[in-house]
Amino acid sequence: DFTREGGHSGRRIIHAKDATGHAILAAVAGRVAATPRITRRTGWVAIDLLTLSHNSKDTSDRYQPLTCFGAYVLDTATGETVALVAKKTILATGGLGQIFLHTTNEPGSVGHGVAMAYRVGARVIDLEYVQFHPTVFAKKNAPRFLVTEALRGEGGVLLNARGQRFMEAVDPRGSLAPRDVVARAIIQELAASGEPHALLDLSAMTPDFIRTRFPTVHATCLAHGVDVTREPIPIVPAAHFACGGVHADLEGRTSVRHLNAIGETGCTGLHGANRLASTSLLECLVSAKFAARADAAEIARGEFRLPEPREWESPGREADPVLIRQDMLQIQHTMWNYAGVVRSPKRLTRARRILLELREEIQSFYRGCRLTRDLIELRNAVQTALLIVHAASLNPHSKGSHYVVEER
Repeated sequence: DFTREGGHSGRRIIHAKDATGHAILAAVAGRVAATPRITRRTGWVAIDLLTLSHNSKDTSDRYQPLTCFGAYVLDTATGETVALVAKKTILATGGLGQIFLHTTNEPGSVGHGVAMAYRVGARVIDLEYVQFHPTVFAKKNAPRFLVTEALRGEGGVLLNARGQRFMEAVDPRGSLAPRDVVARAIIQELAASGEPHALLDLSAMTPDFIRTRFPTVHATCLAHGVDVTREPIPIVPAAHFACGGVHADLEGRTSVRHLNAIGETGCTGLHGANRLASTSLLECLVSAKFAARADAAEIARGEFRLPEPREWESPGREADPVLIRQDMLQIQHTMWNYAGVVRSPKRLTRARRILLELREEIQSFYRGCRLTRDLIELRNAVQTALLIVHAASLNPHSKGSHYVVEER
C-alpha cells in the first residue's frame, strides 16, 4: 500500500496511515526500552561539546587536533551541570524550525546540534536551504500542526479564499508540485488577497475514505472545529525541514574527530536544495545505522584517551523568563519576515543587523545567569538564525527552498 506525495512522480511511499513518523518513533522507543545496555536520561539538555583543545584539564591537549570527547549537559530536574565524557559523540538533535514564527517542528527545535558544532569549529553547510511545508493547519486560536502531503496525493486540491484553484496557473503539476513551489504560490496568493490562509479541499474523497486513510487529520481537525469530510481545511506554509546542517559523510563523520551528526542535524548532500517528501524518515533510519556500525568498529579497533574535563562554572543569578520569551519572539518574527519563504538582499541585511545586536544581548544574559532549558535554547536559536541568514546572504541564486527576489 504505497501513497504519493508532492514532487514524486509515482506511488512509492510506505506509510502507517497518516502517522508514519509516530509509528517509527514508537517502534524505536520500544526497542530502546527493551535494551538494558542503553541508559536513558530524560530532562537532560546539552549545553556545549567537549573538545580536547578547549575543555581538557591537561594543558598539553590544546595542541591536539580538533577532537570531541563528550558534552556538558544540564539536568533540568536538579539544575546541575554534568560533563558526559565519551569516546564517540553523535548529534541527533533534529531540526531548527522553532526559530521561525510558524513551524511544524516540536518545541525546542532550534538547531541545537548545528549551533554546538559550529561553536567548536565544525564545518556547517547549505544552511540557506530551509524547506517550508505548504500545508499547516491555520485556524485562529488553534495550535499549528502539519496537514500531511498525502492528502494531495490522494486528490486534495488547494483553493484560495474565494474557493478557486490557483496552483494550475503556477505549475503543471498543480497541487502536487514540489513543496517550495507550492509554499511560494500560497504566500503570493495570500499577499495579493490579504486573506489569513488558503484552503485544502478534500471533496474528491469520500467521507469513509478520509476517516479510514487519514484518521489523525480527521480527528485533530474535528477537535478544533473543522470537519474535513464536509469543509476545506484552512492552511498556511510553515518552516519544516533544514536541508543543510553539520557537514557529514554517509556514516555521520564531521570535520571534528569523534563527532558525528545524523538525521536533520547533519548534511550529507542527500537532500540537495529541496528535500522530497518522506525521505527524511528514511534518512533517519539509515544514517543512524551507518553511524552506529562505523563507530562501533572504530571503537573496537582503536585506543581512546578520555581526559578529565574542566569543571563547569555557573553564575547564581536567575534568568528573567519574560526577557527570554521576548528575545525568542524577536528571533522568530525576524526570521519569518526577513529570511522566510521569500528573501531579498535588503531583508537579509536587516535580519543580520537585528540578530547580531540580539546575540550580544543574549551572550551577556547567558554569561551572567544560571542555566535553564529556555536560556540554552535561546542561545542556540540566535546562533542558528545568524548562520542561516549569513548563508542566505552569500547565495544570490534562487534554487530549491532558497528563493531570492530582485531588489526594487
